[in-house]
Amino acid sequence: MSGFQRRRGQPARIWKTTIVVDNRGNEVAVPDADGPHEVRAAFIPQRSARAEVPGQAQINVTRMIVAANLPDVSLWSRVEWQGRLWDVVTPPAYHHGTRHTRHWSIDIRERP
Repeated sequence: MSGFQRRRGQPARIWKTTIVVDNRGNEVAVPDADGPHEVRAAFIPQRSARAEVPGQAQINVTRMIVAANLPDVSLWSRVEWQGRLWDVVTPPAYHHGTRHTRHWSIDIRERP
């Protein structure tokens, strides 16, 4: 089922993770500056909490299911979906199956 959902899914853009050296000589993981990669993915809402009182943060978490041929995505990656930016909040989980159903599931949280 996940293969069909991904092929018929919604378009998204993912900035993969790359390692750069900062001005102190440290290696730092950052979203790739080469630009986003266009993907089609299925999105499953996980949880959300609206800000009831001024000063509270709104939490909107969604699970993104993408094809298995998407390397270099980690907690430092960034996603653009529905015109909004999202952060990866859990390490991507690989689900192995037949070549039609293997995929990555990634939980993303909307940036405030």
